[in-house]
Amino acid sequence: MKIQERTGAGAGRSAAPAQPPVGDRLPTPPRERKPALAALAVLLILVGALGATMLVLQAGDRIEVVKITHEIPAGQSVTDNNTTSVMVAEDPSIHYVKYSQLAALKKLKAVTTIPGGVVAVGEMFGAEAKVPDGKALVGLSLKEGQYPAGLKSGATVAAYRVGGTSRSGSSGDGDGGSSGSSGSSGGDTVIVDKAVVDYVQDVEGDDLVSSSNRPVTLLVDSAQVAALTQAASNGEVALVLVPGN
Repeated sequence: MKIQERTGAGAGRSAAPAQPPVGDRLPTPPRERKPALAALAVLLILVGALGATMLVLQAGDRIEVVKITHEIPAGQSVTDNNTTSVMVAEDPSIHYVKYSQLAALKKLKAVTTIPGGVVAVGEMFGAEAKVPDGKALVGLSLKEGQYPAGLKSGATVAAYRVGGTSRSGSSGDGDGGSSGSSGSSGGDTVIVDKAVVDYVQDVEGDDLVSSSNRPVTLLVDSAQVAALTQAASNGEVALVLVPGN
């Protein structure tokens, strides 16, 4: 009896719905393919590769040009001793002087002082140097003892008249007695109190002996040219370094 009652009671119950296993998931929709993005990625890769190729080609397009190794004062020309060759990337906007044109470049002059270590361009050279207004370039030929040791282009010097007698004995003139003091030292007077050395010939080893003259070019005021050239023609000029070097 008890067994039948239990069986009947169980038969009257509704069956509970079966629960899905914990590990099962709902199906996901398939991923949507985007061919446009894939094409864009490929295009970017190709553009990057093309840019790298162009850089390599430009780096390989180089030319041999003239490089200045030592300072060239205004009015002077290039030589084999102050130039060398160097490879640079070709650029049409820069007027490089090709090394094959060195012979023609030697016939021109530096329009202004060119420092050493720069690459030569056409604008640096011309038929003659450019001298500032109110200034003049005066060439001297000095013996050893008439210029200080280690004289270089760009130095500031004073030019003295030495060894002359043209001003001695003029102490009676009304010039405050300054000429009289110079007469006691052989006529030494200041011709130019401040001049800039535009050019001085380099001395290497025994290239110049004591009996040889050394070319020096000074940039001076135009008003001082006559007195300086007169003294220079008589060999009566000596240079002294002054403060400012």
